[in-house]
Amino acid sequence: MMATKTYRAKKTLLALGVLLATGIAASQAQADQLADIKAAGVVKVATFDANPPFGSIDAKTHKIVGYDVDFAEALAKSLGVKLELVATNPANRIPLLQSGKADLIVADITITPERAQVIDFSVPYFVTGQQFLVPAKSPDQLDAYSKARIGAVKGTTGEQALHQRFPQSRVLAYDDIPLALTALRNGNVQAITQDSTILAGLLSGAPDKADFKILPDLLSKEEIGVGVKKGEPALLKAVNDELLRLESTGQAAKIYDVWFGPETKNPQPRAFKIEAK
Repeated sequence: MMATKTYRAKKTLLALGVLLATGIAASQAQADQLADIKAAGVVKVATFDANPPFGSIDAKTHKIVGYDVDFAEALAKSLGVKLELVATNPANRIPLLQSGKADLIVADITITPERAQVIDFSVPYFVTGQQFLVPAKSPDQLDAYSKARIGAVKGTTGEQALHQRFPQSRVLAYDDIPLALTALRNGNVQAITQDSTILAGLLSGAPDKADFKILPDLLSKEEIGVGVKKGEPALLKAVNDELLRLESTGQAAKIYDVWFGPETKNPQPRAFKIEAK
């Protein structure tokens, strides 16, 4: 009888040991992305190439430049690795991250509860809001467009906000904001919506900017964060630490001034700070 109990006890301990070892191994396997990035010597960052001033192709250098790119460069430098930019659009940002084709998303991605179910977010490094761009002679009140044809970029919070705020409107989705602007020019839509900063940059560079205006009222207020794959606490911490360091040293404010300062095409006062949550 005693021998049987001893055997059972040993068997139970052995099983527990196997489970514990398996759990530790699985945990280590899931939390290795930061180590993998450092071992590879490169971090792949998904960013926009057609959304100024966050990310667009420089006509002279043919390289992607913008507010997001400057933050991506700072993050790569803090990790001690090279930066590889992966051009994306709003609909492809999260799939690129989940498939491993990108290690981080630094592409004007709004933090939402729905997205937070599938990816993790850093502390916000930008705060903005959705506004409308309309023909210059159109009404100034947002509610005047409650039943209008409105253009938005696929996979953005602007598209979602339109369905919620104006359920009777007809929302037409486009791959990027330049295509949405073309639709507005052609009269296919009566308004387009996007982040206020993107609309300001879009309008400032348009040869026919006098024909359009940005409505003053916000459709929504949004916080922008860096997207990180779920289950990567070490990488997320490294990103947050660098963002907070950039704020404390004044570098974040300098990056902001490069793209949104008084001498830029998109002058806007900086009404936020990067803070831990």
